[in-house]
Amino acid sequence: MKEKKLKIMILPIIIIALLTSIDQFTKFIIKSKFSLYESKEVIKNIFAITYIQNKGAAWGVMQGRRIFFLILTFFVLIGCFYILYNIVDNRKYIMSTICITALISGALGNMIDRFKYGYVVDFFDFKLIDFPVFNVADIYVTLSMFAILFLMIFIYKEEDFDEILGKKR
Repeated sequence: MKEKKLKIMILPIIIIALLTSIDQFTKFIIKSKFSLYESKEVIKNIFAITYIQNKGAAWGVMQGRRIFFLILTFFVLIGCFYILYNIVDNRKYIMSTICITALISGALGNMIDRFKYGYVVDFFDFKLIDFPVFNVADIYVTLSMFAILFLMIFIYKEEDFDEILGKKR
């Protein structure tokens, strides 16, 4: 049973590696082609590519708490992999498997930045709505969290959570 489950885990792990690589590649391009705070408009007054270094979380909150974020992300990743392992072989949870895979990818992408540079490379800059600058990993995390919340509120029942968390009934 465990050997079969480990084989099934290979696909999500490959997808995690691919998505994390895409995130890291985009950040590499930005760091290579842009100076810090350099901005190039893509759509006038609406969207730009702006290179910033975020030493905090979303919206720059909790600046300079690198160790805290590294530890927090480590524990989030452990929890996510635990849940992924519990649900990966159940077709009923295919949407959750996809969401957890994206969430892990985003968390890993930003964790790599914090570990490597001491900050997260952000560059998508929506000027129209004065939205915080963000990156590809942030997209993975945000979309997956909205989808997970939707699934938790509207789709799954209490007994599903027991199964997701590996509890026996």
